[in-house]
Amino acid sequence: MIIEIGITAGEIWHFLDQKGEVSLQDLIKGIDRAPENILMSLGWLAREGHVVLIQVNNDYRIYLRKDA
Repeated sequence: MIIEIGITAGEIWHFLDQKGEVSLQDLIKGIDRAPENILMSLGWLAREGHVVLIQVNNDYRIYLRKDA
């Protein structure tokens, strides 16, 4: 499972690098993985300080941290 999380984290990284800031819903739609795997991978990236998550109403905006 840890390998799958790492692969998905890489896909998220590339998606955000191409798209810039996106909503959580757009990220889930844009990555061809189970939503649970996306959320685990996103948590990993956030914990490592690679992404920024901002809550906006009932959704989140996500983008790569450029100063990391």
